[in-house]
Amino acid sequence: MELPDVQRAQAQSPFHELLGIRVVLWEEGFARLLCTPGPMHANRSGIVHGGVMLALLDQANAFAGLYCPHPGRRRHAVTLDLDTRFTGQARLGVPLIAEGRLVSAGRNLFFARGEVRDEGGALIAFGASTHRYRSGSHAPEGVPVAEGS
Repeated sequence: MELPDVQRAQAQSPFHELLGIRVVLWEEGFARLLCTPGPMHANRSGIVHGGVMLALLDQANAFAGLYCPHPGRRRHAVTLDLDTRFTGQARLGVPLIAEGRLVSAGRNLFFARGEVRDEGGALIAFGASTHRYRSGSHAPEGVPVAEGS
């Protein structure tokens, strides 16, 4: 599944490239991300490090509140709080799907909930987060995408 070119440019992130995260669906109030964990995602026990699920939840929840329908523009936020519960164990090589949903948004803050599941649908982690819009990003039109960002 591929994002339209406009959304791919808006979603581009060096952090996603580092972890191998792809935004596969992004619309108002919702985001779906995918990551297939490899050896670089393993902890010392040989399973997927919990930080991978934290990162997926943080990004899915943030993207759920940052959708921008305007080409050449994007919205930014910082995470203030991320509350997570681990309910399962992720395996290397098994794709992880994270979905984030916007719960509510005000002028400066938004709240989101998300889940991480494996490709078979088993729940691996879930959580809720609070995010603060960065300057100019509270409005749906966001801010211009800077060159090189």
